[in-house]
Amino acid sequence: MTVFSRFVKIEIPERLDGATTGKNPEFEVRFAADGAIPFPQVILHGQGQQKLVNGAAIRLLGESADGVWTYAATVPAGLLLAGEISLQIEGCRTADLGQAGGGDWIKVYRTLKMSLPTRPKPEVRVSVAGGGPVKVYFGIHKHMHQPYYNTTDRDYWDGEKDGIFGSRVGNYTGFVPEAVRQYIDGGLPHGGLSTSWSGSLIEQLDRCAERGWCGGGFSGWNGALRDMAEAKTALGNPRLSFSAFGFFHPLMALIPHRDIVRQIEWHRGIVRAVFGAEASRVLFPPETAFHVRMIPALLEAGIEAVIYDSIHRYRACRDYPYAGPGGGLLPPNPAEQANPPVDDWLQLRNIWAGSKISPSLLRPEYVGYEDPDGRLHTIIAVPAERYIGNEDARGGFGALQYPDVLGQVYDRVVETGSFDPAHPPFFLLHSDGDNHGGGADSYYRHNTGALVRWLQNDPRFELTTVEDYLRRFPPDPKHVVHVEPGSWSGADNGDPQFMKWFSRYDQPYSPDLNSWAVLTALQNRVYTLEEAGAESPALAEAVRLLLTAETSCYWYWTGQRVWDQQVTNAANLAYGLIQGAVEAVVRAGRDRTGPTLFAPWVTPENPGGKRWGNGGLLDAPREGVVHSFVSDVSGLERVDLVLRTAGGETRLKMRSHGAYPSETGARVTAEYFTAALPVGAGEVRYYIEAEDKCGNVARGALERVFLA
Repeated sequence: MTVFSRFVKIEIPERLDGATTGKNPEFEVRFAADGAIPFPQVILHGQGQQKLVNGAAIRLLGESADGVWTYAATVPAGLLLAGEISLQIEGCRTADLGQAGGGDWIKVYRTLKMSLPTRPKPEVRVSVAGGGPVKVYFGIHKHMHQPYYNTTDRDYWDGEKDGIFGSRVGNYTGFVPEAVRQYIDGGLPHGGLSTSWSGSLIEQLDRCAERGWCGGGFSGWNGALRDMAEAKTALGNPRLSFSAFGFFHPLMALIPHRDIVRQIEWHRGIVRAVFGAEASRVLFPPETAFHVRMIPALLEAGIEAVIYDSIHRYRACRDYPYAGPGGGLLPPNPAEQANPPVDDWLQLRNIWAGSKISPSLLRPEYVGYEDPDGRLHTIIAVPAERYIGNEDARGGFGALQYPDVLGQVYDRVVETGSFDPAHPPFFLLHSDGDNHGGGADSYYRHNTGALVRWLQNDPRFELTTVEDYLRRFPPDPKHVVHVEPGSWSGADNGDPQFMKWFSRYDQPYSPDLNSWAVLTALQNRVYTLEEAGAESPALAEAVRLLLTAETSCYWYWTGQRVWDQQVTNAANLAYGLIQGAVEAVVRAGRDRTGPTLFAPWVTPENPGGKRWGNGGLLDAPREGVVHSFVSDVSGLERVDLVLRTAGGETRLKMRSHGAYPSETGARVTAEYFTAALPVGAGEVRYYIEAEDKCGNVARGALERVFLA
């Protein structure tokens, strides 16, 4: 038997028509070689996937008189989605694959097109209330970030970092502009996407370009992004909108007001310098982590709207249909359920959805925060749908069957008559833009093309930017609602307590709590110098180290020493730079800065409600405790917990447990304070007030909790 040395003929279908599922029908690939193929196989590449056809799926059709062997490979139905498929037909010249070398494999390639059959346009129905056509609007948000992997050395680089960045060249250069170009070419008048880029990522990409790292792949990395930033929607807004963001990716819900403002302002500056565009006035908070106490700082920073994860609006309704622990969250605290009940709950099918959603709540609204003085601060809040966005993150069109899943939202709006033509449904599909699935090239290319073709033929839905939607359908400023705190699903389900950043809080030592205590102490020392107007050439570098230390990633992989140490390393270096100047301010009696207060947390999360236990939910003790870190360079005179209940206002002295016991060699750390909450007090508002030895007073944000 003669073993083959080349393929002599390949036969594939001219074109495939997709089945009603949008996937390939069964088809056959025939190939002939100039001899026997001991191990033939066909590999199909498409939409970021590979499918292998070999073994019994390939049969020998026969051998001709001139020694040509012909084979047929049967490709099963449903392997790949409609679009372009690359076929890799190959054979190994030895049947023992363990002994085969690279020269034993012979390969040829072919391209096959597969299109969906023409479908009738879906029926557009008329709303009951408004009498106009029902339409659901949605947008797409892609998040890009890399932290500094060493807080004290901006130039730190090694082979691992080269691999991390090098594997994302497309994500950080051309993928996003390519997707937006398809919206333009597809005739979508309001189509575009928003994208958030951390300053730490942008700086490192610039350094890659300057030094030729990652094989030179980032030379001119921002060119296509700058060009696309000039493209406009039908209303003149950017099709590629660089969302407002925090420069170093801080968890804004857990850092002080002034640093929220500073992080946003720094970020605005680098977006202008690198992309030649103004950052949007719509903020994507890192991790989609939002708390209403952020609102005053956001307004000061010029933010007009903030994106949040939709589940925290659903859960803030009275009579929310809690689905149990399978959704990964505890029942809502009753104090957060400040909004009226709704009656259009929907259990999504064909995607993972741990709880029901409410289509009537999927629209921008004004959200409010009341401060300790009774002033109401409001901002527009834009929902990013938790479950649909999470599914979109798996790869876009195909991983997420848009017509089916969004169609369920549409149908529920029609069934309940909840469509408001002045405020139609709108939500974002939010995901990382540089990780697998939603960051794959197939998402931005093939799957975006499929999305555009679907929208061209389905008038029930429209892709729009946030800015265009808000221009066309501004929310009513007189309608102000509450949103529960929390982040997106990817951060341990984004619970209201942000426990992803409080890991091991219930143990004698928590690396996460240590980092917050160290950071709180550094914040106070930097603020003291700033407010004293002290001359310190090192202050600017200390500020940068402080903001770097606020990177949320340094709390993400708790238990890994390299991450648990990052905040302390930055704080120690920063304090070493300014220690002398800080001590001089204190000696001169020029400390004008109140104590720095860390955002308080309550244990158990729902006093008298439910808590996590082995195997599910357990009854939580009714005795609640408020915890916080407080620091001041001049020492603390008092730390009080101010409680407001139906019976009036009371003050409780908080107990100091001394400096938090650091295990990272911290030079400075904050004191740890607690206070017991009154059992059975019902709905409570509270804040922390602290005074230092110089008489400077600081107040925290007004918080809420229900005490059963």
